[in-house]
Amino acid sequence: MNIGRPKAVPYTDQPEGLTGIDKRPVDGPVRVAAPGPKGVGGSGLAGDAVCETRHHGGDDQAVYAVAREDLDAWERELGRPLANGAFGENLTTEGIDVSGALIGERWGIGEEVVLEVTSGRIPCRTFQGHMGEQGWVKRFTQRGAPGAYLRVIRPGEIRAGDPVRIVHRPDHEVTVALQFRAVTTERTLLPRLLAAGEALHPEALAEARQWTEKYGVSSAS
Repeated sequence: MNIGRPKAVPYTDQPEGLTGIDKRPVDGPVRVAAPGPKGVGGSGLAGDAVCETRHHGGDDQAVYAVAREDLDAWERELGRPLANGAFGENLTTEGIDVSGALIGERWGIGEEVVLEVTSGRIPCRTFQGHMGEQGWVKRFTQRGAPGAYLRVIRPGEIRAGDPVRIVHRPDHEVTVALQFRAVTTERTLLPRLLAAGEALHPEALAEARQWTEKYGVSSAS
């Protein structure tokens, strides 16, 4: 479990030059709750900073999760260690295929919290600056394992080491990885996202509907 404090950096478009992407592990307990709509609400974790609320945070991006296994793969490729929180994630999981999670899948964490998968994380200039890697946005996008944003269904407290249980899996095949590819490199996949319905991040859902209306492609194609 990782939270970040506001930090001034030269690589963000945030008006005050601040970012909360530099997240560090904490033991907890930390309260998790819906932060409010995008543009107003920040992180779903108490004490965690989201400085650029135009693009980050809000109810549909309240929590960001990355698989430790994906960080380990990047460690091998980059040739340097990546601590938990290195991608700006709130939750670093073990034993869960985060990018393979279904949109609308619900996770129970600890004794109280229930989260719902909404979308994958789109890399940005701040992420590239934080990583300090040449061409990072392109490399991250090409890998196609973005980790997952989640909304808060039931608030409560979580601690590092709490088990994550899949308590609901929807009846469709729209994974985080598929959604990410559809909105980045393979836009002809957008109609397939409609199967996830209202569980999908509303911006991605609107994009899928607009594409389908414009090109007349069915979600079954």
